[in-house]
Amino acid sequence: MTEKLAETLRRYARQYETAEFLEGDPSWFMHQVCGKENQESMAFVASCLSFGSRPQFMPKIQSILTQSGGDVDMWIRTGEFEKSFQSLDNKCFYRLYSCGMMCRFLHALKELLADYGSLGDFVKEKASDGLKAVDALCRYFSKYEIGTVIPKDSSSACKRLCMFLRWMVRSDSPVDLGLWANFIDRRSLIIPLDTHVLQQSIQLGLLKTKTASMRSARQLTQTLAEVFPDDPLKGDFALFGLGINSSGRRTKPHRNLLGAN
Repeated sequence: MTEKLAETLRRYARQYETAEFLEGDPSWFMHQVCGKENQESMAFVASCLSFGSRPQFMPKIQSILTQSGGDVDMWIRTGEFEKSFQSLDNKCFYRLYSCGMMCRFLHALKELLADYGSLGDFVKEKASDGLKAVDALCRYFSKYEIGTVIPKDSSSACKRLCMFLRWMVRSDSPVDLGLWANFIDRRSLIIPLDTHVLQQSIQLGLLKTKTASMRSARQLTQTLAEVFPDDPLKGDFALFGLGINSSGRRTKPHRNLLGAN
């Protein structure tokens, strides 16, 4: 990597890792609820729904926030979600997710919370680094046959789980919460790798492979660690900024329909 490219990445990381980044991003939702466990549950559900077009999936996440009255964690623990999702309902909720699949997903999360206390407690018990955390989450949910929502193993890039872990682990950030910073080292996190990040990384010469796999995600993370050795996932913001400036895309603010601060 050239020093010019490295400096460009550093500049975009500084420019885009700001509070303004939250507007129009799914990470916005975890900042709209109170309490550590509630933030964990809101972030997890938001990450699992974050695929496809933002104008399409953001309202779906908002519907969860609205239905729960801002307490997603308790909404799941008490089974209140069953008023909105029934296990045999094949009606589409969002793209590949039926209402029945959402019900099974939320039931699985309810059982995890009952067995371990919280998502943070589960990860703390099962994992000591980013990759092991991804593995543990995949293994736990694999028995519920909801592979469309959460991959059955970590051979794929597991983009949404890696994004969730970024939110939970990275501290001293206006975007990420850092709730798990004391037991997962941010240097062990893996970049959330989707098609856009993959294509951009290839264009920049940061990656050679054309496959969005966990191996590719780890390779890209190692390359970004050359620029951000103490915090490789700063590179996620840098690549986001590069993508916006190369394509002319802009994120749009997303209104909080609950009126929470």
